Amino acid sequence: MRQAGRHLPEYRELRARNGSFLDFCYAPAAATEATLQPVRRYDIDAAIVFSDILVIPDALGQKVSFAEGIGPVLDSITDLSSLKKLNTNSQNSRLAPVYEIIARVREKLPKEKALFGFAGAPWTLATYMIQGKGGDRTYAREFAYQNPDFMKNLFELLVEAVTEHLYQQLLAGADVVQIFESWAEDIPSLMFEEWVIDPTRRIVDMLRAKVPDAKIIGFPRGASNRAAQYYAATGINAVGLDIGADIEKVRVEIGDKACLQGNLDPMCLVAGGEALENATKHILKAANRGPHIFNLGHGVVPQTPISNVEKLIAIIRNN
Repeated sequence: MRQAGRHLPEYRELRARNGSFLDFCYAPAAATEATLQPVRRYDIDAAIVFSDILVIPDALGQKVSFAEGIGPVLDSITDLSSLKKLNTNSQNSRLAPVYEIIARVREKLPKEKALFGFAGAPWTLATYMIQGKGGDRTYAREFAYQNPDFMKNLFELLVEAVTEHLYQQLLAGADVVQIFESWAEDIPSLMFEEWVIDPTRRIVDMLRAKVPDAKIIGFPRGASNRAAQYYAATGINAVGLDIGADIEKVRVEIGDKACLQGNLDPMCLVAGGEALENATKHILKAANRGPHIFNLGHGVVPQTPISNVEKLIAIIRNN
């Protein structure tokens, strides 16, 4: 998962030297080091660029900051006049450091190891942009129901912005790009099609028009019951599974050819012991039926013991 090194002492030391979180994301040397630290320590098979999904609203011109102990804070946008002030004209220049980070990592990363880029999905980004914060999304859903014209315009903007951001990451050297739909849960069926599937399908289509063989992972967190629908309708190559997914059931529903990713509970990784071994082997058993990228079902938490990560990797490589 993104920001994979948060549990490492070398990351905490690096983070302490690098100002605000957003500045850290735009600092090529520091973010390159943060990306490489987990690979260097564990010799894992891939790196994911150190960045954040909210660099897109920032690049579009919305004010974004990260408050200590609170998380992201944005100037809420809820009317068309404010929305029209946002545009993609300066997006690539604002996000140029991200692409430089990817190029630097690709140069230092062994050729056999993959490099993942990523972006937030339009609905997830929209919730932050409308509410001005993360957490409970009830206001964003209510607002979206009441303001269909605003949402249409916002989705148009975000589909264009996300596609371009993913494209530039592929050009810079990413082997794979991932679309994080972090707030896919609690959406009724009709709106799931409109708010989640349709914007993602358009991004995939537009990106493949530019890079026909682009490898794309979609992560509809909290919506594993719709994983097969999401996979088939969006055209992605792989589906990320959150911790609540029944991986064996998803594998049956989605078929043996689709690639799955994730599913291990981060807190199981913190706990370690027999629970970690059992959970890991359960996922590996399901992974025998089709392609699978072993990963967590959400981000690595800071209190994760290094010894447990080492044990996890040993279990995977010895089975």
